[in-house]
Amino acid sequence: MISVGNASLNAARRSRELDSLKAVDVLVVGGGVTGAGVALDAAARGLTVALVEKHDLAFGTSRWSSKLVHGGLRYLVSGHVGIAYESAVERGILMKTTAPHLVHPIPQIAPWLPQASFGQAALLRSAFLGGDVLRTFARTSDDYLPHSRRVSSAEILRYAPTLKPEGMRGGFLTWDGQLYDDARLVVAIARTAAQYGARILTHVAATEVTGRGAVLVDQLTGDRRSVDARVVINAAGIWADQVASGIKLRPSRGTHLVLPQSVFGGLSAVLTVPVPGELRRVVMAIPAPDDRVYVGLTDEEAPGPVSDVPHATDAEIDFLLNTISTAVQQPLTRADLLGTYAGLRPLLDTGHHNGEDKTADISRRHAVITSPDGVVTIVGGKLTTYRRMAQDALDKALAQSTIDVRRPCETHRIPLVGAADRVHLAAVRAPARFVQRYGVEAPQVIAGPPDLQDPIAPGLRTTYAEVKFAVRHEGALTEDDVLDRRTRIGLSAADRELALPAVREAFAGV
Repeated sequence: MISVGNASLNAARRSRELDSLKAVDVLVVGGGVTGAGVALDAAARGLTVALVEKHDLAFGTSRWSSKLVHGGLRYLVSGHVGIAYESAVERGILMKTTAPHLVHPIPQIAPWLPQASFGQAALLRSAFLGGDVLRTFARTSDDYLPHSRRVSSAEILRYAPTLKPEGMRGGFLTWDGQLYDDARLVVAIARTAAQYGARILTHVAATEVTGRGAVLVDQLTGDRRSVDARVVINAAGIWADQVASGIKLRPSRGTHLVLPQSVFGGLSAVLTVPVPGELRRVVMAIPAPDDRVYVGLTDEEAPGPVSDVPHATDAEIDFLLNTISTAVQQPLTRADLLGTYAGLRPLLDTGHHNGEDKTADISRRHAVITSPDGVVTIVGGKLTTYRRMAQDALDKALAQSTIDVRRPCETHRIPLVGAADRVHLAAVRAPARFVQRYGVEAPQVIAGPPDLQDPIAPGLRTTYAEVKFAVRHEGALTEDDVLDRRTRIGLSAADRELALPAVREAFAGV
């Protein structure tokens, strides 16, 4: 067992580690899920590592997902069996070993609605059956994810009470994995990397990046310093082409709506609704923490300059509302919205398109590319397969370097901070909300006066304990870090205003 140190990330540790930084074996540019995965992999192999991120952990695409750790249903439908199998394997690793506290099984229902064609229903059923086969090959037992089956309309309606019952012909049920929150996964990976000695340096921009190092600029103070590295890995996601030369991306925007559970009557499964007139496309309503439901997903070309925070377009909002409204008794409107969010997928532009094909048709398989100056870039892929992406990027970078590393990748067997098996998680002495977010660290989070477990504002579920822990142990350096990544309060503008005073108070008390 490798000895690990402190997993706490905070302003004092960042300042100390940045001030002493001169040279490392591996420099990782980008603090999303893949960059954090590379940092953990490299540190666990005994290498010296620094991860630098211009903004915050999970600032980019990693926080804008559907929060599903899935077996690749859409890839099966489109015939990409290899990607689907890889997803199924990585889903099993997350659920059973690395993050059982953050990933849990969730039922997924596909009602056979009157407007759905026989072809759409048959395709979904075939995909569910194919998912069963992949699950078996990935060695994920029925104890974790039961096999799919045909179900009655009555059972469908128990999961989704607001569906229109008229004309429903039953449906299909399967099981998949769901993240409590994607940004929390990234924070857990980064903190685990820090346990192994990696320097996790947020709000630090990398400029003049080459295969031998970079110039780092502290975004909080303006200080500049050079760092030498034997290996440089570009995991900047949608901004990867701004870090390394020779990279051409074709971004795709995925948009979600944030709605209250009340308009769904207590949705307890992922609801899959076929898009009318399109054989392979569906919209999903996904139950989320804090009495929310996320409705998505679009897949639209996103040309032009990349914004730090993408926004949903009016057309995408209307498309999602209209599609989900075809299935429910009371049509949803903009008045029901709590907020929206959109993320850009860093898809590699292979140059083989004719201008008429869609980004939805571009392969999600990840690619590892070495620039002429030696920078190794990882792009493509998806959140579920982050660990394998990180492994492939690091393996290629090390193969091209002079570093002698005899340790193989071990991240498939390294539990993230807070992780434990289901028996131990069930025995943790803390409210369920805290165990879902922090696992076995939950008692540490709530330790102290009882009023720390009080909500920070009326109508919110986030507590003073969570905000305090974010600042002292999870590397939150700004108000936005807390509101938008450590918690997801910021998805609702009204909730953000309510929470801001308590967050400011937490920073004042550090």
